[in-house]
Amino acid sequence: MARLTVTSFVTMDGVMQAPGAPEEDASGGFSHGGWVHPYADEKFGAFIVEVFGRAGAFLLGRGTWQIFASHWPRVTDPNDPVAAALNRLPKYVASRTLDRADWKPTTIVRDVPAEVARLKRTLAGELQVHGSPGLIQTLLTHELVDELNLLTFPIVLGSGKRLFGAGAVPSRFELARTQVTDMGAVINVFRRAGRPGYGSFALPEEAA
Repeated sequence: MARLTVTSFVTMDGVMQAPGAPEEDASGGFSHGGWVHPYADEKFGAFIVEVFGRAGAFLLGRGTWQIFASHWPRVTDPNDPVAAALNRLPKYVASRTLDRADWKPTTIVRDVPAEVARLKRTLAGELQVHGSPGLIQTLLTHELVDELNLLTFPIVLGSGKRLFGAGAVPSRFELARTQVTDMGAVINVFRRAGRPGYGSFALPEEAA
């Protein structure tokens, strides 16, 4: 059975749009693309290499899949750990409109909740999600995410696609690991731990 993991780069105000380059995703008039680049230090790079080294397969939203498909097949260095994993391993792209997927091996996923649940039952290792904000929100809504690698960068952008949407299901996560890079990014690994707990700080007589 596969563990579904999400790796997401977010700003302090939760924006995850176009972290890698200005032209990556300008939808909605977003003009801050490439905001992660100034923070890409050695510890950041080492963590990303570690994550891709655990991958068994990838699950991507259509937009992220198309961005990746336009770049990574052109990186042919067998020693590049990210390119080697992305080009070799099975990829699943969630899309209702895509009619062909030339970046092999890719399978188009139409019914995300049902098909992803099946993939988790039948695959082994990690089924990894990168980018893909809309897909992540769907996976969170259907409680399909097992682990969240959340890299928070010391920057506020004020606009853009966000990791958590208004329809997010109340959930509790346990902190499994934390690390701070030299450039100030905070890397937290959270594992799903069920529903939130609730209580009150009111004194007994106040609660009565």
